[in-house]
Amino acid sequence: MDLNLKGKVILVTGGAGGIGAAICRACGQELAVPVILDRDADAARQLQSKLQGEGITSEVIVVELTELSDVRTAIETVGDKLRRIDGVVNNAGTNDGVGLEHGSPEGFAASLKQNLVHYYAVTQAALPFLMRAAGSVVNISSKVAVTGQGGTSGYAAAKGAILGLTVEWAQELSSYGIRVNAIVPAEVMTPQYEEWLKKFPDPAEKLRNVASTIPLGHRLTDPSEIASAVTFFLSPNQQSITGQIHFVDGGYVHLDRGL
Repeated sequence: MDLNLKGKVILVTGGAGGIGAAICRACGQELAVPVILDRDADAARQLQSKLQGEGITSEVIVVELTELSDVRTAIETVGDKLRRIDGVVNNAGTNDGVGLEHGSPEGFAASLKQNLVHYYAVTQAALPFLMRAAGSVVNISSKVAVTGQGGTSGYAAAKGAILGLTVEWAQELSSYGIRVNAIVPAEVMTPQYEEWLKKFPDPAEKLRNVASTIPLGHRLTDPSEIASAVTFFLSPNQQSITGQIHFVDGGYVHLDRGL
């Protein structure tokens, strides 16, 4: 199916690795131009080189997303160079373990800045271009927003707020033809997830235990599956889909994990 993304410029925050890299690749495969927004210059350039080897044109903007003035400059740089922005994928963030009992208000605020505030900053900075393009925004949330996890108040608050902003922005921007949707992953096999597994005495056993709780296939989600959902929502073919929260999780959240 042709998603009609050819030539579209798509910003992907945290685009250098994991889910973000998969999204960049999927956009490129649909002949869009992914713009990798990431603070890791080496990883971003390495991905760009790999994509180039696959015949995919991409751009790299190195930016620390928590520096909000730098965010606006980065988006202006994209606009000046490419003259358009058709889609924004807000993806960057990390489960930083800022809890309630052993956390602090300062740590909580820092967690929100790392996981939430740049979603607002990037989208607002790109808004003039999105208005002209009647573009699309896809926000990546997390199952933690609806299941909780324990010991990660900052991340949970950020990911819950992202769901609220998705609906709010869909309402506010509907008059411009801009669609806003959210993807909610659960257990996804990314480099960050692999590092988390290494903290356990037997990572392979921990992985088997986690996979056993996922109803569909008893396996973790691959980043490419998240990316496929993202490109679907970015597509201008989906003119009636907005304000939606879509779970790509093998039934983790909504099906009985005890079976």
